[in-house]
Amino acid sequence: REGACWMRSRAWGDEKDRVLVRQNGEPTYYASDIAYHRDKLRRGFTRLINIWGADHHGYAPRIRAALAALGHPPERLEIILVQLVKLLRAGEPVAMSTRQGEFITLAQVVREVGKDAARFHFLTRHSDSQLDFDLELAKKQSAENPVYYVQYAHARICSIFRKATAQGLRLPSPAQLSLEGLTLPPETELLKKLSEFPALIKSAARAREPHRLSFYLQELAALLHRYYNKHRIIGRDEQLSLARLALVRAVQIVLAQALEILGVSAPEEM
Repeated sequence: REGACWMRSRAWGDEKDRVLVRQNGEPTYYASDIAYHRDKLRRGFTRLINIWGADHHGYAPRIRAALAALGHPPERLEIILVQLVKLLRAGEPVAMSTRQGEFITLAQVVREVGKDAARFHFLTRHSDSQLDFDLELAKKQSAENPVYYVQYAHARICSIFRKATAQGLRLPSPAQLSLEGLTLPPETELLKKLSEFPALIKSAARAREPHRLSFYLQELAALLHRYYNKHRIIGRDEQLSLARLALVRAVQIVLAQALEILGVSAPEEM
């Protein structure tokens, strides 16, 4: 029609038919999108997860129509819409203009703040929430910076175990370890928070919401720092010291595993 090749996408639920190949023989973006999704399906994938900018929300019906036309259930397509990121420096917006070609790339952000900080900060918000990314905050080595706060908790526990080793303290096997001495409220809080971890991983994965994990890490790190600041991990009572060492070892393991899932390092020294 009109010299172009069209798809009757209305027949599969789209609001109107779409051009696949223009009059000049050039394929449209829609045609390449169909090919892209067909390739995924041909490679055996049963769920297609697309991450789009929020301004593309109206594009979903035409992609679902294409899946239906290819003989696949449209519900196989899952679309996650993400909001824009506002880049700040010390609280002030960083001037950018696409019209004038002035912008900062993600590669530049990573070079300035580091991979760990970039990843963690991007994962502190739900995908449909706008993110204010402050470059100076991401570089701070203080409790204000969430990635530093979490990584420091892991490094702090590593330091505790270096001290324990120097004093000849070694954790026995779980069967030989007594945890009866862990009766303080902050110890109970830590144990409860640790017990949430397996279910949290499942729920975050099912909901496609990795920010749940970054929130959890910040909460766990806060509990650990408060506990450390008020109570001696290694004291005169050897059995109590071993019980507390076992507790912080569990915290260390969960911190390291959660950070690994997010693609963030767990340093032993900071």
